[in-house]
Amino acid sequence: MTTTTIRLPDALKSRITAAAKRMGTTPHGFILEAIAEKVELAERRADFDAEAEQRYARIVASGETIPWDKMRHYLEGKAAGKATRRPAPRKLA
Repeated sequence: MTTTTIRLPDALKSRITAAAKRMGTTPHGFILEAIAEKVELAERRADFDAEAEQRYARIVASGETIPWDKMRHYLEGKAAGKATRRPAPRKLA
């Protein structure tokens, strides 16, 4: 484990101390958890963006897509437990 120094404005430090107390933890533990949550969020966002880029590249490469209204109908049916057929892709205009 390494040590990193951060400078906190007094008002933020007071808010952290109060929030940590409400959560039943120390300010140090509260800060560590907040940083870990922020890192997780950034990593998930990066994964989401990468997946979106890959999917878009496949659409561009194949020239095929499914119109949103047809896909929405399909997804709503699946979510409701109905037996629905997956819509067929079409060529982009």
